[in-house]
Amino acid sequence: MGKSLVIVESPAKAKTINKFLGRQFVVKASMGHVRDLPKSPKKGSIGVNEKTFEPDYVVLPSKKKTLTELREAAKKADAVYLAPDPDREGEAISWHLQHELKGAGKKFYRVQFNEITKKAITQAIEHPREIDAKKVDAQQARRVLDRLVGYKISPLLWDKVRRGLSAGRVQSVALRMIVEREREIREFKAEEYWSITALLGAQVPPEFEAKCLLDRGEKIALGNEAEAKAVLDGVQGAEWKVASVTAKERRKNPAPPFTTSKLQQDAARRFGYPVSKTMRIAQGLYEGREIGERGLFGLITYMRTDSTRVSEEALAAVRTHIEATYGAASLPEKPRYFRSAKDAQDAHEAIRPTDIELPPAAVAPFLTKEELNVYTIVWNRFVASQMEPAVYDTTSADIEAGRFTFRASGQVLRSAGWLAVYQEQEDRPAREDDKEGENDAALPPLAEGQRLDCKGVTPHQHFTQPPPRFSEATLVKELEENGIGRPSTYAAILQVLQSRDYVEKEKGRFFPTAMGELVTDLLVKSFGDIVQVAYTARMEEELDEIEEGRLPWKAALKEFHTKFKADLEKAWDEMENVKAREIPTDIVCEKCGKPMVRKWGRFGEFLACSGYPDCKNTREVAAPAAAGNGHGDGAQAASGEAAPAPEINETCPKCSSAMVVKRGRFGQFLACSAYPACKTTRRLHVGAEGKIETRPDVALDATCPRCSKNLVVRHGRFGEFTCCSDYPNCRYIKMKETGVTCPRPDCGGMIVERRSRRGKTFFGCDQYPKCDFVLWNRPLPQACPRCRAPFLTEKITKREGRVLICENEECDYRESAPADEADAKVPVSA
Repeated sequence: MGKSLVIVESPAKAKTINKFLGRQFVVKASMGHVRDLPKSPKKGSIGVNEKTFEPDYVVLPSKKKTLTELREAAKKADAVYLAPDPDREGEAISWHLQHELKGAGKKFYRVQFNEITKKAITQAIEHPREIDAKKVDAQQARRVLDRLVGYKISPLLWDKVRRGLSAGRVQSVALRMIVEREREIREFKAEEYWSITALLGAQVPPEFEAKCLLDRGEKIALGNEAEAKAVLDGVQGAEWKVASVTAKERRKNPAPPFTTSKLQQDAARRFGYPVSKTMRIAQGLYEGREIGERGLFGLITYMRTDSTRVSEEALAAVRTHIEATYGAASLPEKPRYFRSAKDAQDAHEAIRPTDIELPPAAVAPFLTKEELNVYTIVWNRFVASQMEPAVYDTTSADIEAGRFTFRASGQVLRSAGWLAVYQEQEDRPAREDDKEGENDAALPPLAEGQRLDCKGVTPHQHFTQPPPRFSEATLVKELEENGIGRPSTYAAILQVLQSRDYVEKEKGRFFPTAMGELVTDLLVKSFGDIVQVAYTARMEEELDEIEEGRLPWKAALKEFHTKFKADLEKAWDEMENVKAREIPTDIVCEKCGKPMVRKWGRFGEFLACSGYPDCKNTREVAAPAAAGNGHGDGAQAASGEAAPAPEINETCPKCSSAMVVKRGRFGQFLACSAYPACKTTRRLHVGAEGKIETRPDVALDATCPRCSKNLVVRHGRFGEFTCCSDYPNCRYIKMKETGVTCPRPDCGGMIVERRSRRGKTFFGCDQYPKCDFVLWNRPLPQACPRCRAPFLTEKITKREGRVLICENEECDYRESAPADEADAKVPVSA
């Protein structure tokens, strides 16, 4: 009997699976997709027949050698088992592999497993199936839709706005959400309101607070200080007594095991991990890690899922573990089943540990800190999901004081239940003024009619707050709740928005750049449907219907294309040519006396002399004053006013010379007047009232690893950075880590992101100047599958897009790494 060939996606997974299957199987990796739509189709084409919607697939240049090796292996094998990931993309990869390898004349089997354990792999091989054509159709429909939008709208943006811009079917909707949230914040007007709190005492401690709720039985709303004072006058000398007491039990049920988006959100809230980082860590845990005597072992189930379903075998195992570890009182009588979202594909289980008998403490010695963090929340949440509810004893009391009613409530945790294992994280903590006399502690014993002692009544002034900007966690949550995209695509979407300079981050929150707002406005005007939340969500539903066999995929594409083509033709004629925009203003050029005009450039709107090119004077446009606006230099004004020179009264922290305002490529900044003898600079930003001001240093609890003094957050020419508070005596600057160790022998440093004098990003050892190792391409903590070099580097090219390259001069490994939304850009020939 000959050997069988098993093809998976990644070398790491191949190594783990090969250990389980034995000598009768050869396991090889396809390294992801082997065929795709052409990156640079012929001029006038997008790689798809726009009449029949038939894709023009080509073998990826970086996969020709891989395919040659797979063909040779297939010829020697008795059968070929196609084992890419268990989702639409994996099904499509299997389909493409079968198409390219069918010349070997072998029998093909599709195998699918949710976890990389010996039992799961063996069962998958024993129960193969055919390729699911409906899943392949759904993936093709998504791919063609993304290509139509990206390759048709992007050239339009290049022509009307600026080269290098892109549009994406899901990316543009996410950008619109960020833009509209920012405008809500700018337009927000704070409203004043007041609350009244009484400190009360009963016959026995503790004292407790109650909040004024009713006036003569009607809900009270205090809009100003006079109304608050009227309440204070009304309760002056009043008798305080308990009107009613309500005691009840409150039960809080556990959350279901993680889906992809919920894992992304929780990791972002707890650890500040970007979505892409969480997925990279989860991928490694799924593919397997060396765990002591077990060797290579997949620790979690497949990490791209929107289902909360769990296998009966896993439920039985976790219930046994709960009873043995936490006692029978912590175990419900029956297993708990969770309902998945209505649009969930439910192809595979929720994210859970593959072996419940491997708690975080057992695997800690074999994982990095970041891997342990992610594994811990996956393990804890899965265990918690099958435990008893948390039980609280709650008491609520209404207290009368004259015509006013105050309310106090308290609760005590009687039984922790699942909270003993896992604590949920809030997106945004509740504001104190929103609470109606709530208290996490118990109230003293109270009885109806009981008299109380008033220790004091205090008025509190409040102001309504604008909605918060989106963090990665809250944006993913918003996309998921609106049915936009799929959890597996969120990381790529967020990456594209930032790489195209459509959005920036401040304190972990997204805000749109001027370019992001401009592109959104142009797309909304010309392609209202495509960037509409409800319309995009409906398209996602249609993709699900294609997978279920209820909708022919080409019919869905034809319906979309008919309207899209008409909108596109109209946009080419009617979309504003921003490149040629020149809006006259009343501002006079201080150099030549000619009027200034408002123009659009790479960094947003600016004022330029109408006498160009004879006079090349330019000035910034004043930033808008808006409530809640704190995003610095990103927004530009809609008016033609020039930015006022800010009044700065600061001295240089190094040489005590006066600091002056200067203007550079990135806008206004503060610089030492003793330049070039002293090169101290500090960034300026726009405050809440539109005033340009400096940003003070923010002290951190963390200490400098070199001198043990506190670290501070400062703002320099290139943005926010963390350094030693004793600078310049100690020149330690905390760099953005890449997770890659310096390859120089006996160095032990880490490769970090740095900037050159001209602002170009490069990567070097954090032990500089002791170690001068540098790279221009971003290193990734991923071993080369060919020569086993400790890392690959990432390069973005116009022709190939994102490419992974081995830096070993003796190795020619080069892999194209397409992403769902990331390649929605204009081909070189466009």
